Amino acid sequence: MVVFKYSKTTPGTAPVSLTPVTKTLSACAAAVLFVLSGQAVVAQPVQPLSAQDRELFPEEKPQEKGWKGLANMLESLEPEVDTSIPLTPSQITDRISAMLDQGRAAEALQAIEKRKAQYAANPDPLGTDVQLMFLHARALAALQRHEEAIAIYRDMTTRYPELPEPWNNLAAEYVRTGRLEMARDALQMALHANPKYADALRNLGRVQMLMAEESFRAAEQAGR
Repeated sequence: MVVFKYSKTTPGTAPVSLTPVTKTLSACAAAVLFVLSGQAVVAQPVQPLSAQDRELFPEEKPQEKGWKGLANMLESLEPEVDTSIPLTPSQITDRISAMLDQGRAAEALQAIEKRKAQYAANPDPLGTDVQLMFLHARALAALQRHEEAIAIYRDMTTRYPELPEPWNNLAAEYVRTGRLEMARDALQMALHANPKYADALRNLGRVQMLMAEESFRAAEQAGR
């Protein structure tokens, strides 16, 4: 059995091992186990969502206000204007990443698409939200929409070739779809971006093992 590391962290962050999830390759006889990397989560105070942020996370319950009678009285004193502080782009992507970690890929994808619509209406002066792009590909991959995920990862590797994480995850998608040589090439590019990137080093060895197994089976078939 071959274990393949799939980066869950947004580009530039350090991975931490989480529970493995089994994935079978139709193009390979070997089973591939994807071990997702994630970030340690530290409990933070609940921040009330602004009206704009509630569009992204409609399922999130409102903050508990305590004793009902007192809460009702306080609500009557609240201004009608939304005074909540909007989440920062980093806080939004952290929430979406947490949704993916919890297996809520469909909800995460909805939040991503709404966030992209917000950017389309009000472009970010700082440019493209790279973390949102990365999470978009992760959500699509989790929903088995592999070709769409590959398209985003390829776009990221073209625009940001210095980031090893998109190269690594692109390789994971190639493995899932049976394109081992392309997976090897993507991992070599990840290591070109960061020669010490441990996930890519391990994954390259696993891909080479799968390729060797395929060559061995082909030789066996030819000898019959």
